[in-house]
Amino acid sequence: MAVTATRDRIVLAMLLLRPGRIVGLGELTEAVWGAEPPATARGQLQTCVSRLRRVLPGGAILSDPAGYRIRPGPDELDATVFLRLVEQARSAGDPGSARAAYRKALDLWRGSACAEIDAPAVRAAAAGLDERRATAVEDWVDLELEAGQARELIGELSGWVEQFPLRERLRGQLMTALYRSGRQADALAEFRRARDVLRDELGIEPGPELQELHRSMLAGESRPVSAAAVRCLPRTVGDFTGRTELVDRLLGEVRQADPAVLVIDGMAGSGKTTLALHLAARTGDRYPDAHLYVDLRGYSEQPPVEPAAALIVLLRQLGVAPADIPLEPVDRIGRWRTEVSRRRLLVILDNVGSSSQITDLLPATPGSLTLVTARRRLPGLDGVRVESLPLLAPAEAVVLLERIAGERVRAEPEAAAEVARRCGGLPLAVRLAGARLVHRPRWRVADLLRRMGGTALPELAAEERTVTGAFSLTYRQLPELPQRVFRLLGVYPGSTFDTLAVAALAGLPADPAADVLDDLVDVHLVEEPEPGLFRMHDLLRQFAAALAAELAAEERRTALIESLDLQLHALAAASSPGFRAPLERDLRGIRPRRPDLLAEVGNPQARMEQERSQLIAFIEAAAAAGLTDYVWQIPRAAWRPLFVRGYMDDIRDTHLLVMSKIEKAGNPRAVAVTANYLASAYGRAGEHAKAERYLLLAIRYWEEIGEPRQPPYSNLAMIYLTMGRFPESIDMIFTGRRVAALGRRRQELDTGGTGIAVDVLARLGRYPEALRHARLRMLLSIGVGEESTAAAALLSIGRVRYLAGSLSRERARRYVDAAAAAASRLGYRSVFADAQNDRARLLRDEGRYAEAVAEHRAATDIAIALRDYPHEADYRCQYADTLLRSGDHAGAQAMYREALRVARERNLPYPMARAQAGLADCLDHDDPEAVRLRATACDLFDRMGITTIDGRPVNRRERMKP
Repeated sequence: MAVTATRDRIVLAMLLLRPGRIVGLGELTEAVWGAEPPATARGQLQTCVSRLRRVLPGGAILSDPAGYRIRPGPDELDATVFLRLVEQARSAGDPGSARAAYRKALDLWRGSACAEIDAPAVRAAAAGLDERRATAVEDWVDLELEAGQARELIGELSGWVEQFPLRERLRGQLMTALYRSGRQADALAEFRRARDVLRDELGIEPGPELQELHRSMLAGESRPVSAAAVRCLPRTVGDFTGRTELVDRLLGEVRQADPAVLVIDGMAGSGKTTLALHLAARTGDRYPDAHLYVDLRGYSEQPPVEPAAALIVLLRQLGVAPADIPLEPVDRIGRWRTEVSRRRLLVILDNVGSSSQITDLLPATPGSLTLVTARRRLPGLDGVRVESLPLLAPAEAVVLLERIAGERVRAEPEAAAEVARRCGGLPLAVRLAGARLVHRPRWRVADLLRRMGGTALPELAAEERTVTGAFSLTYRQLPELPQRVFRLLGVYPGSTFDTLAVAALAGLPADPAADVLDDLVDVHLVEEPEPGLFRMHDLLRQFAAALAAELAAEERRTALIESLDLQLHALAAASSPGFRAPLERDLRGIRPRRPDLLAEVGNPQARMEQERSQLIAFIEAAAAAGLTDYVWQIPRAAWRPLFVRGYMDDIRDTHLLVMSKIEKAGNPRAVAVTANYLASAYGRAGEHAKAERYLLLAIRYWEEIGEPRQPPYSNLAMIYLTMGRFPESIDMIFTGRRVAALGRRRQELDTGGTGIAVDVLARLGRYPEALRHARLRMLLSIGVGEESTAAAALLSIGRVRYLAGSLSRERARRYVDAAAAAASRLGYRSVFADAQNDRARLLRDEGRYAEAVAEHRAATDIAIALRDYPHEADYRCQYADTLLRSGDHAGAQAMYREALRVARERNLPYPMARAQAGLADCLDHDDPEAVRLRATACDLFDRMGITTIDGRPVNRRERMKP
C-alpha cells in the first residue's frame, strides 16, 4: 500500500534517512511544520505514525520517550544496501570486483534521494546521501576509465555532469573520456563549459587539477594527466569484526577536526593497520582527491624509511614526476606541503618507529586526515588524537574466528571460546588460528585447541606470518637492558607485577626498574592497567618464557629466588606488629635479601591485596624449583593479613597446596606450621573435625621437634569452643598457658588464647573471670602494639561488663563505637561485624528495634561474606531475638530457622540450642512443639554447661526470654 499523505511521507522519509536511530519529536515536528507548529503537533505526529504502522510490517517503527525509530531488515532499505555495496567495492581485492559492486550500488538509484518531498529538513538530510552517490559515481568512473571503457562512458557521464554541474572531478572524467575516444575538441569545449558554469554560479575559476588536465590536452599528450582521484591504499580485510563503539567514536572525532591526525598505537598484532584502513574506507568519501599510503618500516626486517624517502613515495603517488621532486630535503618538504594544500586527501602513515620519522610528513592544511599506526607511543607529536588500541572482547574474537573458519566454529562454541581465550583477543593470533582451521578442513576446533596445549605460540603461524615473528620485531629493537628485563619476566611467577618486583627480579634499584618498565610499556610489550601495576598479554608471557628458557639455569634461579624473597618479606610486612614475633619465630628470623626494596613498600596491606590472587603461582614456582622453604614460608607470611580480611578460601587453598608439596619432604617444622594455619580456615568454615585433625597434627609435630612453646593449644581451644566442648576448651587454654610460662615473659602470653577464654567464660556465665581475661588481653595487646586484638579486647570488656550489669547502655555504646572505629580503620571485618551486633543488642534493649534490625542485618551480611559460619549462626540468633522482642513473631521464627539451618549444617551446638530455644518462644508455651524444642535446647545447654543466655538464666519451667 502506497503512502500518499504529505505529512506521513515526510515522517517516513525522516525515519528512513536515519535507519536504526531515534529521530526526536522536535526534529519531526520541525520537518513537517517548520518553525511554527500547531499546538496539536504531537498528537498529529502520533496519528501519522499510527497510519504508517498499518502500512509497514509489524514492529518496523519503535517508540521511544524521545521520539521514534525505524528498524528495517538487512536488505529492505536501498540506502543501506547501497552503502554496504560501496564499502564492499572500496575494500575489494581487484578492480573487476570493485567495478561490479559499484555498478550494483548505482543501479539501486532512480533519481535524487527523496526527490518528491520538498520539506527542507528532508532535503538537507537527503543531500548527504546524494553526495555519497556522486562520490561513488566518481570512484566507479575512475575504475571504468582505467579498464579502457572511455567510449562507453561518455553518454552516462554526460548525464551525471548535467545532474552535478559543479563537480569538477566529474567534469574532468568526462573530458578524459572524450579525449581518449579521439574527441579532443569536445573535451576542450567541455572545459570551457565548466569554466563558464563555475564563473556564473560561484564566481571562481576551475581548480588546479582541472586546469592541469586542460593544459595537458592542449599539449596533445597521448594520455593526459587525469583529474581522477588518487587511490593508493592497500587491500584491507573484508571481515573486519567488532570494535563498533570504538570505530563510531573515532569517526566522530576525526570528522570534527580539520586537519585531523589520529595516532593508533598498540601491541604487535593488535590490528592497528586493519583499523586504519577500515576508518579510511568509512570516511574516505570526505577526502576525494587522494588516498595515500606509506609503510615506514618502524618495526621490520628492513631498515626504517627515512622521512626524505617517504616524501618521494608520497609525491610520486600524487603524480609528481621524478624530475620534479626536489633533491634538497627542505625543498622536498615544501613541495609536499604545496601539493597537500591543493587537495582534500587522506594519508596513512603505517608502522611508524618514532615521532621524528613523520613530523615533516603530517599535512597541516584543512581538508586532510592522517592516520598513523605505531607499535610504540609517540609522545613527541603535538596536536594529535592518540588511541591505544585495545584487544578484542571475547565475543568479538569468537565472531572473527567464525568469519574466518565458518561452520566448525559455530558447531563447537565452547572449544571456539577457549581458542579465542588462548589467543588473548589478539586479532593476529585469532586470524592465524582461523587460518590453521581453513587449511585443515578435517580438523575440528577441538583438534586445534588440543594442539595449542600449554603454549599457543607454535600453532599461531601461517607460512612466514607468525605471532612470534611479530613480537620479535618489537623485542629486537629494544636496548639491551629492557631486553634483559623482558626475558627475565618470563621467569616471574605472577601475572601482574610492580616496579619493586621487577627490581628484585633483575637485580636493579627501584628507579632504573621503573624506567625500564616505562620503555616496555611504550612499545606495548607490557601493559599498565592501573598506575604502578603492570601485566603482560598471555601470548607475550609465553614469548618471554621462551626467551627466558635460553638463559643460563643459574641466572633463572637467581631471578626467581629474588622474586620469591621480596614477595615473602613484603607479605610479612603486611602483618600487624603484634603478630610479627610469632611470624619471625616460625620463619626463624630470616632477613630480606633486598632491604632497600622492602623499604620502598609504602602500603604492605594494599600490596598484599594486589598479590593475593597469585600466591598459588608463587608457591608452584618455588616447588618446581626445589625451593622448599619458600613453598611454606610465603603462605605463612600471608596468613595474618588474609585472616583479618576474611580470605579463608585463600588460606585453605594455599595451605592445602603446601601440605601436598611438603608432607613427604622431611621437614616437620614446615608441616607443623602449615597444619596449624590450615586449621584456621577450616575452623572459620565450621569444618571442626578437619580443623581438630590438623591442629592435633601440628601439636604432635611440635612435641616431636621439642619446642614446647610452639604448639597451637589456644587454636585447638577455639575449635572446642565452637564445637560446644567448653570444659575441654578451658583445659586447652590453661595447658597452653602453663607451657608458655616455661619460656615466655608475661607480656609474651598468647593474646588469642586469652580472647578465647573470654568467650568461653562469658558463655558459661562466669563474668568476673571473663572480665579479668579480657583486661589481660587488652594489656597484652597494648604491650606488643597489636591494635586489632586491642580493638577486640575493648569490645569484649564492654560486652562482659554490660552483661554482668556493671555498665550502663550509654557507656557500653562508647566501647562499641571505639572498637568499631578501630576495626574499620584496620580493615578487621570480623571485629567490625561483632561491634555491629553488639550495637544492635544495645539498641534492642533501648527499644529502638528498627535501628537494631539494620545493625543485625549488616553484621550478618559481613559474616556471610566472610563465610564465618559460627558468627553467622550467632548473629542470626541475636537478630531473631530482636525481631521477637519487637513483636514480629513470623520474622523471628524465620530467622531462628535460618540460624538453626546454619548451625546444623556446620555442627554448631551453642547456636543450635539458642535457635531451638528461640523457636519455642515463638509458639504458645504449652504447644507440644514448643515443649519439645525447649527440652532439646535445654539438653544441649546442660551438656555444654550453659546456665545463662546473655545474663538471663536458662529455665526449663519458665518460658525463656531472649
